Amino acid sequence: MTSADWETEAAIRASLERDTPDIPLIGEEGGGDRGPRYWTVDPIDGTTNFLLGFPVVAVSVALVVEGRPGVAAIRAPILDLAFSAVRGGGGRCGDRSMTVSTREPQRAIVATALPFRESRLLPRNLPVLQAVFDRIEDTRRAGAAALDLAWVAAGVFDGYFELNQSEWDVAAGALLVEEAGGVVTDWEGGRKYLAT
Repeated sequence: MTSADWETEAAIRASLERDTPDIPLIGEEGGGDRGPRYWTVDPIDGTTNFLLGFPVVAVSVALVVEGRPGVAAIRAPILDLAFSAVRGGGGRCGDRSMTVSTREPQRAIVATALPFRESRLLPRNLPVLQAVFDRIEDTRRAGAAALDLAWVAAGVFDGYFELNQSEWDVAAGALLVEEAGGVVTDWEGGRKYLAT
């Protein structure tokens, strides 16, 4: 965490609390409360990238309604990209609608991340990584889960998997993928991928 993470979350929190005072918010830095509907915020997804000057950095905001993301926005300011979705209304990158890729699995490019902060998860990750390598063309590791999911929704990547993600990491991107025609699951293949 950096002061930029805290300051960005404070600015988003202030804006959402002003504009939607009846909706609670949970953020990566400051925590918060859930309700039947609530905001979930990752103020800087890809903080390490941000510190290194690597431009794969995003702000991710989702409105979760009854346990499912209903509205999503992901902004990558350094890359000048904006993604958005509303449940039932499709997903967009800027003013273009998005559709997931239709490439054959053997030509697929899949995004992932290794559990660098939780090495205890590596034994669980490696067999999956090996199985994926055996079936696809290649993998990428950009370092920002929200953007990885947004790029899946846009058809850039064919899939994304990572262990131990928090809801602010995946809620907005998951809605983008679903609205672009993709499927989102937890690690075991179930549909419960948020903490609610």
